[in-house]
Amino acid sequence: MDNVTELSDDLWSLPDSWKWVPIGDIAEVVGGGTPSTTDPANFGGDVPWITPADMSRHVGKQIAGGTRFISEKGLADSGARWLPKGAVLFSSRAPIGYVAVAAKPVTTNQGFKSFVPVLGLGSDFMYYWLTSAKPIAEKLASGTTFLEISGAKAALIPFPLAPAAEQTRIADKLEELLSDLDAGVAELKAAQRKLAQYRQSLLKAAMEGRLTQAWREQLGEPEESGAQLLDRILRERRERWEAKQLAKFEAQGKAPPKGWRDRYPVPAALEPAGLAELPPGWVWASLDMLAEVQGGVQKQPSRAPVQNRYPFLRVANVARGLLKLDEVHEIELFDGELERLALERGDILIVEGNGSLTEIGRCARWDGSIENAVHQNHLIRARPIVMFSEFLEAWLNSLGGVEILMKLAATTSGLYTLSVSKLCKVPVPLPPLNEQASAVGALTDALAAQLLMASYIQKALRQATAQRKNILQAAFSGQLVPQDPNDEPASRLLERIRAERAASGATKARRGRHAANMS
Repeated sequence: MDNVTELSDDLWSLPDSWKWVPIGDIAEVVGGGTPSTTDPANFGGDVPWITPADMSRHVGKQIAGGTRFISEKGLADSGARWLPKGAVLFSSRAPIGYVAVAAKPVTTNQGFKSFVPVLGLGSDFMYYWLTSAKPIAEKLASGTTFLEISGAKAALIPFPLAPAAEQTRIADKLEELLSDLDAGVAELKAAQRKLAQYRQSLLKAAMEGRLTQAWREQLGEPEESGAQLLDRILRERRERWEAKQLAKFEAQGKAPPKGWRDRYPVPAALEPAGLAELPPGWVWASLDMLAEVQGGVQKQPSRAPVQNRYPFLRVANVARGLLKLDEVHEIELFDGELERLALERGDILIVEGNGSLTEIGRCARWDGSIENAVHQNHLIRARPIVMFSEFLEAWLNSLGGVEILMKLAATTSGLYTLSVSKLCKVPVPLPPLNEQASAVGALTDALAAQLLMASYIQKALRQATAQRKNILQAAFSGQLVPQDPNDEPASRLLERIRAERAASGATKARRGRHAANMS
């Protein structure tokens, strides 16, 4: 296999006219570089300069440049080198495996090990191979902070060398098949984005009262307005607190002390500044007025066998409006903890922060599907009082709710995180209870249909990914196009490549000695 035995377990049998070779045998490996960023003169020139970040945003096979340009001075002062048109760019770190073909001469930073095919070999075949070779390349990489593949290791990436003419036929067929597949994937992703927009438009309409406007006009004056409902919720909130205090005194065998009712924690006040006008009969309230807000368990999941193990929900189990319960950890609890922490059906689980500003405050309603479940401290629980938990969840996941949560999550250090005290201040629109029921019913039906369509799209995208993998596997095992016995076999092609590279190296050496003698 010509020095590719290090990864032989990952390789497969090729047609007789093909040959496994290290990619460095049929391409020059070229690294990149970054000029000193302290010298402004190194940047802003007319030298196209590409980084892995540019590749992360790039769509398509060919690339002509990135978001920044360097100057000729920057090029001379760095390790960057000109790559010719047709060079195959391959990111070698952060992450490994972005691939594109240079549409014109370009340079890259040090995050690349690019390949310049020799002897007129086509770039397209190499491009398509490298798009499927990421797992193989990663096995050659090393590093602690992040994986990186060196130039020497990049040269060892196995390459299925086919006859030159067959490479062209395969690349043409791949272009045809994958272009159609990629077009279909683009349409699916566009539909996915439209569904997400449709979901938000539904939530927005519900939270602004437009979804129930006809219902409200037909019903007329509600028996209980939002303001009256809020008064009832606040009474219920206090009664619950007093009942818990009395139960605590009884458990301790003590009589309630004088003035104990005066210790009632008054809910966070509503800050009305900047709040939108609500439909007739609605009222704004703070989340603290409408729900019992509580943090979670500051413990790590149990790994060793222990008693008193209980289901333990983490941030990974809560998506926006959706629970993900494929993997639920367990935790050990002690006396009194389960009673205080156990989730109840209808509880809202809110993510306090996970480094992504757009994901701050994402929440989902607990469905009660797992008995005696508790949650970690990076999730905050809101237990609605009287009002519909579905309506509260819809508000927190709507654009209006998300914008408020993002503002509350901002800190002076530049980080974004929520807390119980911050969440207590979140303003919530409160309609009459029967209007909440109407809005929840309309939302449930519409969002169920949206979720079903989203699952179809996700399944189609998975099928497209599998189909792409199968097409590439067929291509690089010699099964995509017929072989032509008249093609020059890869073994002979490789001999010519090596001979020409050896001759070219000898010529360069003679020129070097001649230049030295002249000096």
